[in-house]
Amino acid sequence: MIDFEANALIATYSAMAVYTFAFILFTVDLAGRSASDGQSAPTRWLRSAMAVTWLGWALHLSATVMRGIAAHRVPWANMFEFGLTATLALVGVFLGISLFRDVRFVGSFITGFAILALGIVATNFYVAVTPLPPALQDYWLVIHVFVAVLGTGFFATGAALSAAQLFQSSREAGKLSTRNWRFLSAFPHSDVLEALAYRLTVIGFVFWTFTVIAGAIWAEHAWGRYWGWDTKEVWSFIIWVLFAGYIHARATRGWRGNPAAVLSLIGFSAVIFNFTIVNVFFKGLHVYSGL
Repeated sequence: MIDFEANALIATYSAMAVYTFAFILFTVDLAGRSASDGQSAPTRWLRSAMAVTWLGWALHLSATVMRGIAAHRVPWANMFEFGLTATLALVGVFLGISLFRDVRFVGSFITGFAILALGIVATNFYVAVTPLPPALQDYWLVIHVFVAVLGTGFFATGAALSAAQLFQSSREAGKLSTRNWRFLSAFPHSDVLEALAYRLTVIGFVFWTFTVIAGAIWAEHAWGRYWGWDTKEVWSFIIWVLFAGYIHARATRGWRGNPAAVLSLIGFSAVIFNFTIVNVFFKGLHVYSGL
């Protein structure tokens, strides 16, 4: 009989190993760029890195599917499973966007973040498959967490582009040495990075808005109220406010360039804080679920 739970864990570590190889290839590609290469000259390192990332994502997907089969439910009922699924969405969003726009220059960030996140949840938050608590035995689990995962994936990719924008704008302003930061020649102009980051963040914001709404509806089903000032609920709303402020400021107040990028990164930092510090150190109704 196939042990899907054990195989899922093996596939998780295998995906981490493959992502590590992809990270090395992305880094070698950036390190080898010269000022004359530009973004229009993808190297064999870059093409290999993308192929390896696709392989890692396939292993990652198989790990997620096998975890779900072992649990006989959707695999996002605790911190390990949510981390597994959220990083799958992150890399999947990056790969999906790369089919339409060239965003391979942030591949080292995406794969590096995936390795770090998977390593943390696999070594510190792994739990064996257990039955769901009664409050989680609801179809809203699928809806609420699924859209949260998608929103997180788009926010993360947008944050990667915002970070790249900060470095690129500093280079364009002559604040960074062209010689020491020559890999930035592989990046588009800072205005292009900003526009793309904004579009992805707007998509993530739509998903996060639905996450908050779906969470409120689920809370009414599970606990008999739509809002109870639970720590997780409060931080989810803080994230919504931060990204709403970013979108509003950029669209109506003319916040462009570095201020907009910094606000985007603050919003994503709140997402990370919500998943890590809030889950581990704060008490609330969401503690039992590991989320």
